[in-house]
Amino acid sequence: MTQAIDVSGVQHVLRADGYEAVVASVGATLRSLTFEGRDLVVPFASDEVRPVYRGTTLAPWPNRVVDGRYAFDGVEHRLALTEPARGHALHGLLAWADFAVLDEGPAHVVLAATIQPQEGYPWRVTVTTAFALDENGLTQTVSASNASAARAPFGTGPHPYLVAGPGVVDDWTLLLPADAVLHVTHDRLAPTHVGRVSDDAERFDFRESRRIGPVEIDHAYTGLSRDTAGVASARLVSDAGTGVSLSWDGRCPWVQIHTADRPGEPGHRAGLAVEPMTCPPDAFNSGADLVVLEPRETVDVASWTIAAV
Repeated sequence: MTQAIDVSGVQHVLRADGYEAVVASVGATLRSLTFEGRDLVVPFASDEVRPVYRGTTLAPWPNRVVDGRYAFDGVEHRLALTEPARGHALHGLLAWADFAVLDEGPAHVVLAATIQPQEGYPWRVTVTTAFALDENGLTQTVSASNASAARAPFGTGPHPYLVAGPGVVDDWTLLLPADAVLHVTHDRLAPTHVGRVSDDAERFDFRESRRIGPVEIDHAYTGLSRDTAGVASARLVSDAGTGVSLSWDGRCPWVQIHTADRPGEPGHRAGLAVEPMTCPPDAFNSGADLVVLEPRETVDVASWTIAAV
């Protein structure tokens, strides 16, 4: 008899120093993360189809390729439109892939999946991601190997919805030391231009910690302030004094912030999406900060850490 597997795939439970993470194999998804029993991300059930890309690993691009069309090295490509309401290719090609285990222990797991050459992305790229827990929180790293004879475009990022404590997004205080924001069209969220957060400070400026309130944000930030080690971070805190932080190094010069606005739907403003990215939305067209994998090359692309405050 074949053993039943949950809808979200094989469950990998990691524990260390008061933290517990559950990583589901489908999409290399962070399905839950707690510290001393307190949620740090919005979880979902193991036998549930993962909602709204919650916790998945995004590759070979994060966010959108506008119209699903781009050119690379002089060749035009057309991707399947996986965001049909807006007409874009959304969040890469591995969100529903079942990642295989390469290594596993009580506090870590290493998973891998291969993007096979296909219409719109004719390269064979293996994505390997490691999750590891320790006293500093949960660190995820992503590497990519190009097995093709031609160079390949690549980008990555995570998709966690952070939870500070009691309440919803409106009630929490955010610190995000970023000077610039990528503006997008209202209807299709297609990038238009980079502007200063101070130009619409009430909506976008969180360089000093303040309550998020009712503003709606689904935008990428850049111009990030970093510490002496080159690390940037976002910090989310509740009135109860609990909170969560997400930090990342210079390989991610962008971070997407989304207030999870889905009126009338489950999860409406229940968590704040904080998504460090190696490139901005539609980088396959703009070329901005795009990672280019040379033939037969393996690159340690990015890493980030989620920790309790």
